[in-house]
Amino acid sequence: MQLISRKSKFYFLAFLKHDFKASITVFFVALPLCLGISLASGVPVYSGLAAGIVGGIIVSLISKSPLSVSGPAAGLTAICAAAIHETGGHPFLFLAITLAGLMQILLGIFKLGGFTSFIPSAVIKGMLAAIGIILISKQIPFVLFGYDKSMFWSNELFNIITFNHAFQNIDDIRNSFSAGILIVSISSILFLIAWKRWLYKLISFLPASFITVVFGVMISIAVQYFFPSIKLLPSHFVNVPKNVFSQVRFPDFSGIMHSAAIWKNAVVICFVATLETLLSIEAIDKLDASNRITPQNRELIAQGVGNTISGLIGGLPVTAVIVRSAANAEAKAKTKLSSFSHGLWILLVVLFAVGLVNKIPYCVLAVILIRTGYNLAKPSMILSVYKQGREQFLPFIITVIAILITNLLIGVLIGLAYSIYFLAKHTYRAGYTLKKTKHGHYNEFIIELAMNVSFLNKKKLIDELDKIPMYSVVEIIGTNSVYIDYDILEIFQQFKSKAHLKHIELKLIDIREVETIEVH
Repeated sequence: MQLISRKSKFYFLAFLKHDFKASITVFFVALPLCLGISLASGVPVYSGLAAGIVGGIIVSLISKSPLSVSGPAAGLTAICAAAIHETGGHPFLFLAITLAGLMQILLGIFKLGGFTSFIPSAVIKGMLAAIGIILISKQIPFVLFGYDKSMFWSNELFNIITFNHAFQNIDDIRNSFSAGILIVSISSILFLIAWKRWLYKLISFLPASFITVVFGVMISIAVQYFFPSIKLLPSHFVNVPKNVFSQVRFPDFSGIMHSAAIWKNAVVICFVATLETLLSIEAIDKLDASNRITPQNRELIAQGVGNTISGLIGGLPVTAVIVRSAANAEAKAKTKLSSFSHGLWILLVVLFAVGLVNKIPYCVLAVILIRTGYNLAKPSMILSVYKQGREQFLPFIITVIAILITNLLIGVLIGLAYSIYFLAKHTYRAGYTLKKTKHGHYNEFIIELAMNVSFLNKKKLIDELDKIPMYSVVEIIGTNSVYIDYDILEIFQQFKSKAHLKHIELKLIDIREVETIEVH
């Protein structure tokens, strides 16, 4: 009883001092993402809001991650949009999401969530930096021009300069220019900077994001009152329908046994959502000042339950999202009450405060997201990775570039592939050391094997042995080796006969003999 009391007291105090403010910050970050991702996925706004509510309330109750925040993910927008056409409509997409959630639960039950432990830190840091850059680039058209095309969310980096309809996009942005948007955006940026530098210490109980949104709303009202000719258009504001539940769509279970496309998309959604979740919690654990580690298999079960429920009520796929999670960590959240509360705020808004939310300009929310993106891709962090040497910087920068020109999943896989190549390259070089000394008329070669000698060292070792001249003394030492690959042992056995023919004196120390297959 005493333990329960102490634990409850800890959560209560943490909520009052840290998590309440953090939850408001995350709420203001999550709301525009829920709306924008809905538009980009080709589903009703309700679906994104439902996913945000489920990710906040349901997932956080089951998850043991103190800082991660779940909700609809931008990385799945293209998959969902394609799935609608491939499966035959929204109800079948929601069925695929439900099935994907059940698959995730099974992955967690069978404890298959540990594979991200094999992803190098440089790749995870590269993922964070790339997401930060993408996040900033996504907001610039909102901040500077009031660009309100929903498809802007569906591409990766600067879709305004992609080859697909490039000039049309540039022309759209030019025609969307709004002096009112520019005034509200710049005012909000300057206010946010001033707040963080000077005012925050005086009024620390108010979240910077919340007070910036209030300030932005007031500036937009002032522009409309004093300069009506440049007032913001209705499309520049958040637009949540008053009766959002009129958009509810439910999954159609009739296709579960007759459509391979549903199962295919369920597998794809499961894989991408799982990878994004595991990478996100891996990354957010690195931002946790308390160094807490999230149980990966428990997280998969939590996300699986979330996706199952989200699909059943017509919501988008749910993942742990690094953007919201990073905002949560930056806002000094301490427990998962912050994530839970942000989902509760979204639900309360949907039920009671749609009119107030619809007064918020998108450009103000974009300012908050730009700041979050900057914190993910700080120049100081990039410089720090650079100073760690090429072994860390090359996988980092390749991951960043790959994500920017492809997408999150492919970019991380490219970064991981390069890291494996880098590891193989170094393993190839570091399998042994060679010392050569000359004694009168003969040469002595001492080959000392490393702790682990794999087949990757095979080619280099063969070449080295073939270069040893006649009448030499060769000593191969395996005393410090924990593992010597069978292929390497075969090379030494085969070299015995060559050494005899070349009059080489061969000594094998702590190297076991193996049988070699001879072709007759």
